[in-house]
Amino acid sequence: MTNWIDLLVIGAYLIGTTLFGCSFAFRRRGGGDAESFTTGGGRLPTWTVALSIFATHVSSIAFLGLPAKAYLTNWNPYVLSITVPIAAVIAVVWFVPFYRNSGSVSAYSFLEARYGVWARLYASSCFLVMQSARSGVILFLMAMLIKALVGCPVIAVIAVTGMATTAYSMMGGISAVVWTDSIQSLVLIVGTLLCMAVLCWTTPDLDASLSAAADAGKFSLGGFTLSDWSGETFWVIFIYSLFINLQNFGIDQSFTQRYVAAKSRAAAAKSLLSSAFLYLVSTACFVFVGTLLWAYVQSNPGAVPADVLAKADAVFPWFIVHRLPVGVSGLLVAAIIAAAMSTVSSTLNSGATVLLEDYWKRFAPGRSNARSDMLFLRIATAALGVFAMAVGVGVMNVQSALTAFWALQSVLSGGMLGLFLLALLCRRSGGWHAAVATLLGIAVIAWVTFGQAVTGFSFRLHVNLAIVMGTVALVVTGAAFSAFRKGKQQ
Repeated sequence: MTNWIDLLVIGAYLIGTTLFGCSFAFRRRGGGDAESFTTGGGRLPTWTVALSIFATHVSSIAFLGLPAKAYLTNWNPYVLSITVPIAAVIAVVWFVPFYRNSGSVSAYSFLEARYGVWARLYASSCFLVMQSARSGVILFLMAMLIKALVGCPVIAVIAVTGMATTAYSMMGGISAVVWTDSIQSLVLIVGTLLCMAVLCWTTPDLDASLSAAADAGKFSLGGFTLSDWSGETFWVIFIYSLFINLQNFGIDQSFTQRYVAAKSRAAAAKSLLSSAFLYLVSTACFVFVGTLLWAYVQSNPGAVPADVLAKADAVFPWFIVHRLPVGVSGLLVAAIIAAAMSTVSSTLNSGATVLLEDYWKRFAPGRSNARSDMLFLRIATAALGVFAMAVGVGVMNVQSALTAFWALQSVLSGGMLGLFLLALLCRRSGGWHAAVATLLGIAVIAWVTFGQAVTGFSFRLHVNLAIVMGTVALVVTGAAFSAFRKGKQQ
């Protein structure tokens, strides 16, 4: 991509977003104190919170990965989106009122009250490691794509986008994050719709092409058999996705912090449900883009180079560069950058909040005051930004950064979700019950995730179900241990 108009669109987006986010540091309701920095003073508009939750949920991985997967196979990855409204309804009934009434912005203070400081530190450290690693992987994958599209070095892209995101997150706090997320989500949606329109316009005999796609099973959600749990069937992805989305809405600080930042419980519920509906619709557009790409390739033989067709992940980027009109290509690249920046900025703000609430105030209460808390939040945001960029550079030599992150996510997420559900569901469980159950749950997750590769023995169980098996094992084991305890946990 050498067209100056496209480069101007990308540059204008980066500079404009950064300056807009940084401007919140100079606003009365910006990041002037710790409460405003972490919750926006509970005054953030409902629609911006909704778009922020949506933008946090949709990363550049989803924006690029879903079309590639749908192009290569079918609509099976859309099953993950189907579970989002289900998990959102559960969160509205259960998690939103819990966090609104908890009196703490940290998602993990409840675990200390139930099981002791170890539980709080375990869950918060899992969150920090997992989300920092995720941010680094997102920056790396985004930079790899920008290199292919624009030709910029990977390290330079990671540095520029990472520093820009860190700058406005550090200066403007959650208000800057939420408002920039809103803009970034709109850029993402507009870019997707424009791409769909161009694909529909440039595909000869679109109706016949879509009929051929349907005959080829490109709209299938996967097999519905209940006898195969080792493949990517509908039920395997459905159950896995439900647990992942419950983890997101129930124990992930990036999401739970939005519940507290909303104006009221009703506003938080409305924001979450609206974001779930928007996610359902937008990801349908993502997978439909993949199907349209397949129809375009089938109806235009020879139009796409053979080396591009050899790799499904390369088809969508090739179409962005070579088939979208001037200016629209730049907007799509800006949308890819937006998807990455919105997820990373949410991680930086929520990570800094966790470090403040679960570590700084917990272990240095005498040093906590209005001025030191704000200084700590900004330093923590900058440090997390540097760490994410370092991870992004570090995974350049990893054979599959995304595969490595998924394995890490399974181990860390399952333990967090299981411990939280045990604390809520089993009032008789005590600290040692939870500790032993957590160790067993993590062992089950690690065994399902890595056991087959280590032993060579086939479990006939898809690796995505590791979080499901580990969470269930943790809750059941903890409940069984607590059954022998006399009295109830207060």
